[in-house]
Amino acid sequence: MALLFIDDDTTGRKVSTYNLTRLGLEIDEAVDGADGLRQFDPDRHEVVITDLKMPGIDGMAVLSTIFKRAPQTPVVVITAFGSVGGAVEAMQAGAWDFIEKPFSRDRLAITVRRALETSRLRRDNRRLRVGKVERPIVAVSEAMTALLTLTDRVASSEATVLITGESGTGKELLARRIHARSPRAEGPFVPLSCAAIPEALLEDELFGHARGAFTGASTARQGRFRAASGGTLFLDEIGELPLGLQGRLLRVLQEGMVDVIGQDRPEALNVRVVAATNRDLEARVEDGVFREDLYYRLNVVRLHAPPLRERRTDIPALTRHFLDTLGGHRLALPDSVAAGLTSMPWRGNVRELRNACERMAILASDGTVRLADLPTLGLSAASSRWLDLLPEGLSLIDLERQVIAYVLSRCEDNVSKAARRLGVPRHILAYRMEKYGLKRVD
Repeated sequence: MALLFIDDDTTGRKVSTYNLTRLGLEIDEAVDGADGLRQFDPDRHEVVITDLKMPGIDGMAVLSTIFKRAPQTPVVVITAFGSVGGAVEAMQAGAWDFIEKPFSRDRLAITVRRALETSRLRRDNRRLRVGKVERPIVAVSEAMTALLTLTDRVASSEATVLITGESGTGKELLARRIHARSPRAEGPFVPLSCAAIPEALLEDELFGHARGAFTGASTARQGRFRAASGGTLFLDEIGELPLGLQGRLLRVLQEGMVDVIGQDRPEALNVRVVAATNRDLEARVEDGVFREDLYYRLNVVRLHAPPLRERRTDIPALTRHFLDTLGGHRLALPDSVAAGLTSMPWRGNVRELRNACERMAILASDGTVRLADLPTLGLSAASSRWLDLLPEGLSLIDLERQVIAYVLSRCEDNVSKAARRLGVPRHILAYRMEKYGLKRVD
């Protein structure tokens, strides 16, 4: 971690940075405001010190930009002697403190130490808040690691994000990650399912109302948009938003203003919107049930959460994560069980897998989870049920692997017992297990 010192006065900057380095601090120097903003890295710079009067991009512009990008970073401004008005203006704009020229080495050291303490306290508090909002996303597959990389890049912007994907793929987890890793992380994360609230109540839920706005409105209602001020509003199942409300949502997104029922004037908003859907919005636009202009306004950046069947390499890691969460790291996961779970269709995606893990954890009386504890995995029904569940069918290779994994789990991974149950020589089963990457025990 370092301190960024921005000043076009070369002599004053060099003297100050020399004194700060003697305190054991790492300093990055910038020759003017433009250079300072190019160098600024919120993950590296704990404190920024900037002169107010500089050619081009002055200290107020530097302060404003840094405050938007990283409001948790203290900015100390340097003002000329007698420029109290400039210092007051900077403090009102978000500056943490100011130093009046000429300043002593001790005055600079005391201010910087206090600013560093504030910065570290803010970062610690932010990490605690982030932990309450963000949920872990298990990613081993190439598809998911690429998605998380893109998600983190998007998080630092203010762009509206549209997250698509089937039900149960973790769209809300992505939305929470965007919020937690954005400059808005200290603000609220407010989720709302557009399908969970009746149409007659949804407008009031979104935009709120003033007291006395209509009969029975004895108290004011804030609404989700205003509740998310300074943070992120997550609109889940946006494809279910009634057509009559889509125009109002579009206006809010375009103008950054909300018309509160019963108020004469619209109210300014400071909210980032992340939307999600499991619907094909392009098809809904073609059908005339979703506004095209709203679709393009939401679809500034799109993230697609892949279904679990397209990220099968994540299944063992997800299973281990869920079992550790549910069983406190005490449950054993045999390789045959992991292999069996990996080969299943999982039409309900990660949500279905978690439910399966919860059932196995509850029924694991000896500390080892088994496929036999899942209700839809009876051996006699395995092929017909799984074939019916997959619209594209199931290959014989996948079916053979599933059957072997299932029988191994029933035989507690004993190869000899499993071979007898399957009616094949032991060496044939051992060959098949090696082919499919299934562990041998005896």
